[in-house]
Amino acid sequence: MKAYSISAAFTTHKVEESREFYVRYFDARVAFDCGWYVVLEFGNETARLQFMSPQQPKQQVSDGTGLIYHFAVENVDEEYERLSGAGVRIVVPLEDHPWGDRGFAIEDPNGIGLYIYSKREPSDDFKPFFR
Repeated sequence: MKAYSISAAFTTHKVEESREFYVRYFDARVAFDCGWYVVLEFGNETARLQFMSPQQPKQQVSDGTGLIYHFAVENVDEEYERLSGAGVRIVVPLEDHPWGDRGFAIEDPNGIGLYIYSKREPSDDFKPFFR
């Protein structure tokens, strides 16, 4: 199979809260919104997140545990200042990492971890792992 697009929809009772959070703090553009299903775009049409409320009797709601979305940004220090200044709770402090980034983490209304980072030169220990 040759997939030309892959996306996941996070099932939640917090569709509206999710939409508002990403629009407010990440400048997401609402590409589709029928109330129970929303598609958010970030910067371009290939960077998307989707949230939906359950539509089938046995459809489970996700709780966000263990899920992390990664957001690569131009200037992580500016994003850290902006988000922490807006009162968003930082769950992992801003720090440099030997695998080649500088980043921090927050959580969205669903408990999904959002790792925000900028690329850096990896340490010599991590360079062999890049292909």
